[in-house]
Amino acid sequence: MNAVPKSYLNPEFLKSPEARAVRILCEYLDTERRFRDMAIKRGVILFGSARLPQDDPAYQGAADLAELIARWTTERHAPQDRYSIVTGGGPGIMQAAHQGAARVDAQLNIGLNISLPHEEGANPYVDPARAVVFHYFFMRKFWFMNLARAAVIFPGGFGTMDELFELLTLTQTGKSAPMPIVLYDRAFWTEVFNFEALARRGLINPADLRLYGYADTPQEAMDLLLPGLPD
Repeated sequence: MNAVPKSYLNPEFLKSPEARAVRILCEYLDTERRFRDMAIKRGVILFGSARLPQDDPAYQGAADLAELIARWTTERHAPQDRYSIVTGGGPGIMQAAHQGAARVDAQLNIGLNISLPHEEGANPYVDPARAVVFHYFFMRKFWFMNLARAAVIFPGGFGTMDELFELLTLTQTGKSAPMPIVLYDRAFWTEVFNFEALARRGLINPADLRLYGYADTPQEAMDLLLPGLPD
């Protein structure tokens, strides 16, 4: 007689709609356990397009900025207190950031991947032990915000816009602690969004325009980040 599997060992149940809450909890608790074991407490988040090629100026900007952040935190903080370089773990701007940080210490790289059709997988600069693959977008976003002490947003498409506006909304409403938010490449961002028009129309508070700043070089971005990064 075949033994009846326990529910928590039953793949059929665990993949069923009824076990969705269990799967969500697994993505929270397993990530929490792994980050605790690796002493990963905080990071600078770099968002941007997965489609930008390596010869795009934004790619080099992301790599050089991540190198500056990595060098700053390794020189200033003990290993258990260092800032991680956190991205979605994929290609484009995400790979650029991890490539730059790896010039200093690849162990600073954290990739929060998402499983999608035709997903390209993690970029080669993220140690698999320091990568997490999420199924649920909202749980991935939760961990971005949980680690974030600052964020730099490079040019990107729908995914990047989604991440930017969630970040702005959470800081605007006080659901997230204030943090430096840098929009990299002023020409791109001012072409795509007219934030000042929102303030003129009374749709946001004029003070909300101070939630973010613009940078066009890695050093300009560092100058905006450092005053707001706690030791």
